[in-house]
Amino acid sequence: MLRIGAVSYLNTKPLIHTLAERLGDQGSLTLDLPSRLADGLRTGQLDVALIPSVEYFRGDRYEIISDAAIACRGPVWSVRLLSRVPVPQVKRLALDEGSRTSAAMVRVLLHEMYGLRPETVALGIDENPEEVDADAIMLIGDRAMHPARGTYREIWDLGDRWCRWTELPFVFAMWVARAGIWDNGTDKQLDRSSLKTMLEASRDSGHEYMENIAAEESATHGLTKEDLHRYFAENLHFRLGPGELLGLEAFRSRAADLGLVPDPESVNA
Repeated sequence: MLRIGAVSYLNTKPLIHTLAERLGDQGSLTLDLPSRLADGLRTGQLDVALIPSVEYFRGDRYEIISDAAIACRGPVWSVRLLSRVPVPQVKRLALDEGSRTSAAMVRVLLHEMYGLRPETVALGIDENPEEVDADAIMLIGDRAMHPARGTYREIWDLGDRWCRWTELPFVFAMWVARAGIWDNGTDKQLDRSSLKTMLEASRDSGHEYMENIAAEESATHGLTKEDLHRYFAENLHFRLGPGELLGLEAFRSRAADLGLVPDPESVNA
């Protein structure tokens, strides 16, 4: 049985819509925080996981096994930078500890656009953003989607900023397998091709039933069904196409230049 992990966030719902039932007794599906999934894949507690792109860059001989992914081609809504000063003046940046990928993305953008390398501090998941001592705050998820209460000079949608600055999509997460999991498989084990088919079929099912998923999830996240359906259908993109792959490599190269992830050449040496 393959041990599979997926992010427990709202943006994952369309990807895993029918995955558990498709897996049946051929695989187990665990939902957890991105950092824990990345740790589980690295230590061998998981075989396949939907992990943040930054964790894919940091992995050892990881393999992308599906074109099902979480990406954006413009405004993403759920990842924002809220700045109390004009962005070129940011010296201290608070980073939502819920995301390592968005934390790297905002640092890349600040450096490339303004030559900034601000001091960074962690913003805890339960910490009030209004109380953090920082010039700017990077938020993800529900906290980014709901209107800000503080006084901010600038508010950036980071998906929009990335796509306009680089003219490329941004990839937040994709399905990744650790090395060697199929080397000693048995006839009864779910093979790579079958799992790929299941992951993409679950994504396609989620796309077909987006309105239903939005209706089920909206109340618990303080959103209307219409807002959540628009988020799934317009702000997010769930296919890893040629443009997304180019965006992924651009992000990897830029993050490596800042020392945020290993240099691709040193990893492959």
